[in-house]
Amino acid sequence: MKLILTHEVSNLGDPGDIVEVKDGYGRNYLLPRNFAIRWSKGAAKQVESIKAARQARAIHDREEATALRDRLQSAPVNVPVRAGEGGRLFGSVTVADIASALEAAGGAVDKRRIEVGNPIKSLGAHTVSVRVHPEVTATVKLNVVAAK
Repeated sequence: MKLILTHEVSNLGDPGDIVEVKDGYGRNYLLPRNFAIRWSKGAAKQVESIKAARQARAIHDREEATALRDRLQSAPVNVPVRAGEGGRLFGSVTVADIASALEAAGGAVDKRRIEVGNPIKSLGAHTVSVRVHPEVTATVKLNVVAAK
């Protein structure tokens, strides 16, 4: 199945890329979540507008991305969440929670660029990776603390 990606999909591509995937993956995962649209001649013309929007949001300069990486890695970021007894969380820490904590700490990052390995479901120190630029990845230390 030939598709045009509308969002960034890990290990597949960036918005505006034309990809060939298996029918089930496209039909059951990518299309229902609006991560992609079916390829057609008319849709192929939309690729340019998707790529232009992606470039407008992207950090163009590698030095700027490296500076942001250094700023993110400089100190641990506190993420306040609701917690019960014994440090167990109500739910888990989402990428939106992490993105808002990073923004408060001075490093605004798109939540789609944050990769959490395992779900964070307890208080304490955790690490996540943030793809700042296609060639620059930051490893951010999080301190998950109970909200007051």
